[in-house]
Amino acid sequence: MKNNLSREQFFSVAIMLFGLFFGAGNLIFPPLLGKQAGSASFQSLLAFGVTAVVFPILGVVCVAKTKGLSNLASKVDKYFAIIFTTMIYMAIGPGLGIPRAGSLPFEMAVAPFLPENVSVNVSRLVYTFVFFLVAYLVCLKPNKLVSRMGKFLTPALLLLITVMFVGVLFKNPNAVTSPVGDYATSSTVKGFLEGYNTMDTIAALNFGLVISLAIKSFQVENEEKVIGYTVKVGLVAGSFLFVIYAMLAYIGMTTSGLTENVKNGAEILTTVSQYVFGKFGIVLLASIFTLACLTTCIGLITSISKFFETMTKEKVSYHTWIVFWTFLSFLVANFGLNTILKVSVPVLIAIYPVSIVLIVLGLTEKYFGYNKFTYKLVCYTVTFISVVEALQSVKLNLPVVSELVSKLPFYSLSLGWVLPMLVAWFVGMSSKLLENNKATVTNTAFDE
Repeated sequence: MKNNLSREQFFSVAIMLFGLFFGAGNLIFPPLLGKQAGSASFQSLLAFGVTAVVFPILGVVCVAKTKGLSNLASKVDKYFAIIFTTMIYMAIGPGLGIPRAGSLPFEMAVAPFLPENVSVNVSRLVYTFVFFLVAYLVCLKPNKLVSRMGKFLTPALLLLITVMFVGVLFKNPNAVTSPVGDYATSSTVKGFLEGYNTMDTIAALNFGLVISLAIKSFQVENEEKVIGYTVKVGLVAGSFLFVIYAMLAYIGMTTSGLTENVKNGAEILTTVSQYVFGKFGIVLLASIFTLACLTTCIGLITSISKFFETMTKEKVSYHTWIVFWTFLSFLVANFGLNTILKVSVPVLIAIYPVSIVLIVLGLTEKYFGYNKFTYKLVCYTVTFISVVEALQSVKLNLPVVSELVSKLPFYSLSLGWVLPMLVAWFVGMSSKLLENNKATVTNTAFDE
């Protein structure tokens, strides 16, 4: 039995985890944050790091400790476990996450440069076919995921982003503007909420098991060692993530005066790459987008296929699942990026808060010893309010309920769930104390 990873193996797993997290959303949102936050970018980036770095890493650790998302969610109850885990896997997988990863690099780094006589739809079909074929081939052997991603794909991605950042440093546009929009009034809260868009806290609930299996593939079988390495791997991957976010936010901040008319982070990177590198910038950007999205896509297909193989008790094989999810994602990706993004907003509003809360409860359980009632009350309370807010975001209002929810503190900041969560936690802990006191009294009376 082996109980230790070599330094090379450790960093390969850490870089793989970074690659799993770092997809399309991770590329486009930090530059937009830098542009819109302008001189307030520093505090906005720190808040962004809470939901885009800290909670994802905590999620990986939490799932590794509980040996899978299903085990973590079952602490609430079996119905919540089934519905929540299925929603998580479908949202981050073939429903939103994987198709977004397949369509975004085409839409942002290929489509704008197609000749006028070339069909965008046909080109997207060809691009996504090749993209998902490569993803499928890598996913065929999950035991080689570390070597393929940790040694080749992700280091190439890091190098390309660094090249772009250094290019901006040498050009030194220094065109920083004042904060605009919500960043002008509440830069910290806006940065915190923007971290939702990376979908990484949700993804972490999938990747936790992937990382623990990757560590075990090096014959590290001691569970304590696996969890310990997971924590260390998470810290290294999180550090990489934040450094790259800082680079991208800096690019957006220092070029904000040059990108006044752009609408999203992808357009910022397109403008900046052409400004710094000319025509080579187009090739550079296309390579960055493709690699970033490919690494995330591979990780998601692998984790989802492993999950459903377990759910079906291996009656449906891992190979069958990767064929199914890859093909389904390929079809959804061809609906186009705008359609996918429209759907993603209400879904994230509905499931992101409860994902955060479940991670926090899972990691603090050993300190507070939560009973079943606390898990249920807290998670169902947050889920209910988040679903109501999600429905409101698409103009669907529930009589009386929607009005009451809209009056909650911090509702205008999309944080209406925070205070009810704290109240539910307090009530749950109070019920536990009452149970303990009752048990103590009963035992005392019995002894007498």
